[in-house]
Amino acid sequence: MYQVVAPQSEQEWEQYYEIRWQILRAPLQQPRGSEKDEYEQHAWHRMVKDESGTVVGVARLHLVSAEESQIRYMAVIEQHRRKGLATMMLESLEAIARQEGVQRIILNARTSATNFYENLGYEVTGDAPEIFGAIPHVQMCKSLENAEVIIRNPQWCVDLQNIWHQQIPITQLMGIRVYQYTGSTFETRAALNPNMNLHGTMFAGSIYSLATLTGWGLVHLMMKEKNIEGDIVLADADVHYHKPVTELPRSVAHFENIKGDFKPLSRNKKARITVQVEVLDDQMPVAKFVGQYVVIPKKDKK
Repeated sequence: MYQVVAPQSEQEWEQYYEIRWQILRAPLQQPRGSEKDEYEQHAWHRMVKDESGTVVGVARLHLVSAEESQIRYMAVIEQHRRKGLATMMLESLEAIARQEGVQRIILNARTSATNFYENLGYEVTGDAPEIFGAIPHVQMCKSLENAEVIIRNPQWCVDLQNIWHQQIPITQLMGIRVYQYTGSTFETRAALNPNMNLHGTMFAGSIYSLATLTGWGLVHLMMKEKNIEGDIVLADADVHYHKPVTELPRSVAHFENIKGDFKPLSRNKKARITVQVEVLDDQMPVAKFVGQYVVIPKKDKK
C-alpha cells in the first residue's frame, strides 16, 4: 500500500533529495546539490512511501505567480513505476494549487512522457530548455477549473457557502469553502497563506474557525435533508491540537459522528446536536474538534 505524504523528519528529507539526485541528476553526471534550487523553502513537497515506509517517489510544486504554479522534480524509483504513483503525487499537488487559488499549472516534461501528462489533462504549449543540454523537453500546461467534488445537492452547498461569505465576511478572506458533500460526509477547506502565522503554519484560531464552520455546515445540511428549519448556534466546543498545519488545511465531518436529534424542534424547543470534526493537513490528522450546537426553532424569533 502506498501513501502520499509531505517529508517531515530529517531522514525523510534525506531520502527525498537522494531520490531526486539518483534519478534526475546522477544519470546526467551532475554533482550533488544540483537536485535543489532556490525555491525549496517556499515550495510544497510530496513523496510516496511504500508499506515499509521507504520513499519511492518524489515531486514538488512552487508558485510562479498568483495565477500560475509549476511542478518539478517528479521521479519514481524504477521498480515502483507504472503503479499510479506519479498520478497520486500530481493529484495531491494539484489539490494544493487549487487551494491556493492558482489558475493553471505548468511543467517541463520529457518528450517521451507527454502522453502520460496529456491523459491527465495537460497540453503541450511549446518547447522547453533541454536539461543540461542532454534531454529534450516540452512545456505543458493544465488549466485548473474551480470545480469541487460536491456529489449530493450541489445547490445546497452553494447556498451554504453564500451564507458564510455574506454573514461572516472573514470566511471569504480566509479562503474557507465547501469542498465536498456526499450525503454522509461533509468536507471544507481553507487557504493556508491568509491563515499563516509567523512560524509558517496555520493559526490555531483559524483551525478552530474552520472546524466550527464544518460542524455548523453539517448540521445545516442534515436539517436540509430532513426538511427542518431552525437557527444554528455554537453553544460549546472542545478542540485538541496534535500537529501544525503546514500544507493543505482540510476539515471533515461525518453524519455517523453526530449525537442528538431534532425532535424537540417539533415541540417548539431547542435541539442540541454534538458534532465531531477532524482537521487534517492534507492526509495527516492534526486536530480533533467536538462542537455542541443548539438549533433554535424559527418561530421563536421575534
